[in-house]
Amino acid sequence: MTKTKSTDVFTKEKRSEVMRAVKGRDTKPEVALRKKLHALGFRYRLNVKDLPGKPDLVFPKYKTAVFVHGCFWHGHQCKRGNRQPKQNADYWKEKIARNKARDKKNAKELEKLGWRVITVWECELKDLDPASLPIKRS
Repeated sequence: MTKTKSTDVFTKEKRSEVMRAVKGRDTKPEVALRKKLHALGFRYRLNVKDLPGKPDLVFPKYKTAVFVHGCFWHGHQCKRGNRQPKQNADYWKEKIARNKARDKKNAKELEKLGWRVITVWECELKDLDPASLPIKRS
C-alpha cells in the first residue's frame, strides 16, 4: 500500500485545533452586520432557539429572520464558496450538501410560519449596505 502525500499545511493536531475553533455564533461577519444594523436603529434577537434553524438575527417586529452564512460552509457560488478541500474531499462535499439542504428546509419552514427569510453571504458583507436589506415589510 502506498501512502499518499498530505496536501494539508497543518499537522493533524493543528488542523484539529483549528477546526475546534470554528464558531457557530458570534462570527466576525455576523458581528459586523449586527453593528451596522444596530447603528441604523434596528433591534433584534439573536439565535432564537424556537424558530427553525436558529436564525442569526431575528426581527420579531417585522417577522424577519436573517442568516449570515459563511461561503465555504454553506456552498455559496463565489470564489471562497467554490473552494474544494483536497483532504477528505468526499466528506466535505457531502457535509456542504447537507448544510445546503438543511438551510433550504429551515427557510421553507420559516416561510410557512409567515416569516421573511434573508440570507446574507460572507462575501457580500464588505460591499453590503445594511439599509438595503428588506427587513421591514412594505
